[in-house]
Amino acid sequence: MSLLDVRGLTVTYAGGTAAVRGVDLRLEAGRKLGIAGESGCGKSTLALALLRLLPAGTRVGGEVLLDGEDVLAMKWGRLRAVRWAGASIVFQGAMHSLNPVRRVGDQIAEPVLLHRRATPAGARKRTGELLEQVGLPAARAAAYPHELSGGQRQRVMIAMALACDPRLIIADEPTTALDVMVQAQILRLIERLVADQDVGLIMISHDLAVLAGTCDRLAVMYAGRVVEEGPAGDVYEAARHPYARALSAALPRIGDPASRFAPRGLPGDPPDPAALPSGCTFRPRCPVALDSCAEEEPLLGDAGADRRVACVRVTAENPTAGGPAPRPDTAAGGADPRHGTAAGGTDPPPNTATEEPNPHQATTTDDSDPRHGAATAAPDPRRSTTAGEPNPHRTPTTDEPSPRHGTAAGGTAPRRGTAAGGPGAPEETRPSTP
Repeated sequence: MSLLDVRGLTVTYAGGTAAVRGVDLRLEAGRKLGIAGESGCGKSTLALALLRLLPAGTRVGGEVLLDGEDVLAMKWGRLRAVRWAGASIVFQGAMHSLNPVRRVGDQIAEPVLLHRRATPAGARKRTGELLEQVGLPAARAAAYPHELSGGQRQRVMIAMALACDPRLIIADEPTTALDVMVQAQILRLIERLVADQDVGLIMISHDLAVLAGTCDRLAVMYAGRVVEEGPAGDVYEAARHPYARALSAALPRIGDPASRFAPRGLPGDPPDPAALPSGCTFRPRCPVALDSCAEEEPLLGDAGADRRVACVRVTAENPTAGGPAPRPDTAAGGADPRHGTAAGGTDPPPNTATEEPNPHQATTTDDSDPRHGAATAAPDPRRSTTAGEPNPHRTPTTDEPSPRHGTAAGGTAPRRGTAAGGPGAPEETRPSTP
């Protein structure tokens, strides 16, 4: 049984705006799931909905199974017992999440007193242990939040989340507003704690690279829905959904000057949650959209290799084959510049009549060269099929040798063109090479 199983989760605020629309996620114990997406896509709303921390009047549907028990159906007393002890959350923005008029030690001790029913002395001891566990001296328990740096306050928030030994930790933007060095320290701390205590982690961020380097699996959200989910490294390096691919391409790569000086982006803005477009919500910004994308919103379907993608182009392919997804710069129905084929199509097999003709070789209609597989259909109008007719697409080689078939002194002359059922054409006279 999974530690967390989210089925068809929907969140609609009091004004009627749907912030989360049918999200399905699963997390095993000891594993790390990252949720990525731009601002306003529903990441933080999803995190708060998992523990029923949304404002009054918000409608939440679906199921949130924590160790097989539906959080959304729990009575208030049971829900209070599950919070902090079963699952805890590191709220977004450590700068303003702590109470500014209370010492941080008292704030860490509060869930210990409520859920562990510890004595004040036991709570103080546990607070010191937690601070040391996150890399802070126990004496910092007497400090106020304004006396701590941003990284220290973030460590205090993590200590609070660990206070009651939960099985699931939800970290909402834990590295926001921190410099790069402190970010790395916080991420290493989270990884170590997850490994040591065998807890599940849901980490939310807009930084795809941070999630790919920290988490086991990665889910990309757009307009309240998950559009791609799979192994973190695969989603980051070879995303299948056009939005996930664009999100990854927007990050500069070390050693790639093009991505640094000319980063790629998407046109347009995210849709208004109160006025979503018909069909696929990403269609107005999608570089590979089809006409059918406006008819029905695609569901999250299997895309092979333990991945799920909500895109008709990807799911229309053979998912078990793991075929390549269309490139973002390929227009709908247009040609892929790498292969000269229509987007979503297949390359023609070699040695067929669809190959580019050889301008230096005449063809016949009643015979075929087994090395080239010439078809017996109507002759290509670009080629000269009669010995007496000139080929308008061929450069005359009367005065100088062909760059492909010019021969040195004593070499052999190029092949002779033959008419359809007629005699061979005379060889061309070429000057000897001195």
